[in-house]
Amino acid sequence: MVNDPIADMLTRIRNAVAVGHERVAMPASKMKVGIARILVDEGFIDRFDVNDNGAVPELELVLRYGARRQPAIGGIKRISKPGHRIYRGAGEIPRVLGGLGVAVVSTSQGLLPDREARRRRLGGEIVCEVW
Repeated sequence: MVNDPIADMLTRIRNAVAVGHERVAMPASKMKVGIARILVDEGFIDRFDVNDNGAVPELELVLRYGARRQPAIGGIKRISKPGHRIYRGAGEIPRVLGGLGVAVVSTSQGLLPDREARRRRLGGEIVCEVW
């Protein structure tokens, strides 16, 4: 049993990118689908699919690579953890690599990228950073 499913998702993505896999699969949840949606919108992955064929729904991500198989995801890091939650106000949300990356923020209006959370003046839990 996994104690932190979001960290498990990020580790699966990190490992798949490290070895050059085209796809990565994991158990699905609403939070994971929300993170995948942000990664698609920000251009870090090509697309995602949720398969409800078995007892446990499965989330499959199609990773994005550029010229000479350079991965779009240079790094991915869990920020707020189950044992140490990190909350920030709208003005304190970090900029990842000066705006080149994205921080995923869990707000009262759902999961949002850092730029959108700042624009809407919403703070929340900093889930992860991707660059």
